[in-house]
Formats: sequence, structure tokens, C-alpha cells
Amino acid sequence: MADAGREVRLWARRPEVAAAVNERHANPGYLPGVVLPTLLTATAHAGEALEGADAVVLAVPSQTLRANLAGWRPLLPPGRTVVSLAKGVELGTLQRMSEVVTEVAGVPADQVAVVSGPNLAREIAAEEPTATVIACADHDRAVALQHACTTGYFRSYTNTDVVGCELGGAGKNVIALACGIAAGMGFGDNTRASLITRGLAETARLGVALGADPLTFAGLAGLGDLVATCSSPLSRNRTFGEHLGRGDSLARAEAANHGQVAEGVKSCKSICALGDRHGIELPIADAVRRVCHEGLSAAEMGKELISRAPRPE
Repeated sequence: MADAGREVRLWARRPEVAAAVNERHANPGYLPGVVLPTLLTATAHAGEALEGADAVVLAVPSQTLRANLAGWRPLLPPGRTVVSLAKGVELGTLQRMSEVVTEVAGVPADQVAVVSGPNLAREIAAEEPTATVIACADHDRAVALQHACTTGYFRSYTNTDVVGCELGGAGKNVIALACGIAAGMGFGDNTRASLITRGLAETARLGVALGADPLTFAGLAGLGDLVATCSSPLSRNRTFGEHLGRGDSLARAEAANHGQVAEGVKSCKSICALGDRHGIELPIADAVRRVCHEGLSAAEMGKELISRAPRPE
């Protein structure tokens, strides 16, 4: 958005991060070596960040969105578009992020937009070409956001299928864990391609059961995001899965991931619960859930998936 000419005020949880952004145009803890745009400023005060905003972009982890947003609700400018970048399904409620925003912020569903696509942060910061999908039930809001963030390296498309875009974004984190586990076990491209393809199929089955357009999963928010997240060493979920595939515990994988838990580790539980609620079989997601939370070994996971009963594609 800053590179597209918009003034952007970032809320930083830690004052020292805000100071680094304002004084050195840098965020060394997350993007070392990257010079941030001058139109991007930061503050440690949420009220200051939200004052007079034309749109509010929420970029906190999915499982912390509810608690953060509850504190910000009185500060939200009325009538403004609220944009969710979080990719997950909330534990307990099994709500998608747009549903959490609608409930907690008290805004209508057509005021909430979501963004999803092959958007690895480091590559975007390096201005490498990519594309994304902005989904909103209100097409005009999606178009306004499209104009606000389109640059010479960042191309956005609009969509009204919020459900499909959100489930594509949430599901790809879990499938990326599976691909990482396979890579950690020493398996190659055939295995990864098989997991990507069958993972896309089970994510689409769940999405269609929830009312999504099946074509969304063939687009940037589905296949595009899935391929990037399952293939890139920049993907936290794939990297986390690699450690699990080598036999590391969750704690050791988290330590190797600079203390960050990959979104898919938590979302696999809520996605599987969502599948159970709607009677949708999610074999890859369920296998990942059991590796992460029930002690299933990576070798047992692989054997189970390859030994499933033959069936038509």
C-alpha cells in the first residue's frame, strides 16, 4: 500500500519496533536488510494508528485476532473497510477470520474483506512480482482496495467468494506442514506434488460444503497460495514440518522457527473439527493433526496415507 502511494500507519506491539520503522525505515527482527517505504510509519498506540483510517488491515495471527480486536473495537473508524490477512480457522468456535471480525467488531459482513494468495513476505519486501486475491461480498470495496495496493510488482484480483478464499488460505498452511514433513523424511517432488494435489482436493471439498465456489480453489487463493507455501523455504509452515519430519518435537521445531509456531499447527485441529461437523473427510489434515497433537510419527503418517483404500480420483 505504501509503494502504491498510500500513507500507512502500522501498529507495533513493541515501542522499539515502532522506533526502528520511523527512524531507520527498518524492521530488523522480521525483515533484516530491507529498507521500508517512507510512506510507512509506525506507532505503539493503537488509537493513533486507527485515527482517520480509510481502511483497517488486521495482520495478527489467527488465534489472537479475537482478543486483539476486542480491545480495538472502540477505536475503529465507523463504516470503514476491515481487511483480514490472517489465514486460519479459530479454535473452539470454528469460525473463519471474517466471521470473527464481524462478530467482535460488530460490523456487517459486506464491510469485511480478506486477502489471500502466493504472498511470501520476504519476496514482497524485495519487490518480486506476485499476485493476490482481494475478496469481499461488496464488490466495490474490493475494487477500492485493489486500487489501493496495486504496484509495479504487486497485482491484485477481486472476488466475492470470501468463504473460498479464507478456506484456501487456512488449508494451505496444514498441507504445507505435510509437505514439510515429507521433505524432512527425504522424499522429493513426486511426494510433494501428490500432497499438493490431494490436499487441494480435500480443502475444496470442505469449501464447497461451506458454500464456496469450487473455481476459487483453482485460482490464486487456492492453488497459487498452496504451491508457494508448500514449496518455499520462506514458508514457516513448510519449514516447521521439515523439523517434524526429521523427528523433532513441536517444542524443538518451534525453537528452530525462531520461537514462532506455524499457523497450521493450531489450525489443523479446527479445520479437522470443521470437517467432522460437515461430514467431510480430510485425510491429510487429520494425519497432520495427529502428528502435531497425538504423537503419530512421520513414518506412520506416510504409511497410513499411502495405504488408504484405492478409489476413483
